[in-house]
Amino acid sequence: QVQLVESGGGSVQGGGSLRLSCAASGYTHRDYYCMAWFRQAPGKEREGIAAIYRNTGTTYYAESVEGRFTISQDNDKNTLYLEMNKLKPEDTAMYYCAAAIGGPGFCLQIITNWGQGTQVTVSS
Repeated sequence: QVQLVESGGGSVQGGGSLRLSCAASGYTHRDYYCMAWFRQAPGKEREGIAAIYRNTGTTYYAESVEGRFTISQDNDKNTLYLEMNKLKPEDTAMYYCAAAIGGPGFCLQIITNWGQGTQVTVSS
């Protein structure tokens, strides 16, 4: 059974940095098409913010995080990362790791597996 477990969330002041991790089990990096990070703030819809494709390493970023966040993967450790810099109060949300086992397609629209989330809170 595929399992995704996020870690690394917490509270930080505006302008600070955090690094989220997502440990994948139940499959290897060869079994998935792409992985992504989503976030959901209270009262708002879930937003796809970053994705990475296994075969090409191609990345995608939402405009709201481009230039500040970096998605990466360690295939040997079956781990996905999200480096978040220059954090703003509006980045406050629950952050979710996600994976698409099958493809092709736009990663954020073909997600098949979700983690439980990790909270990120940014104070002004």
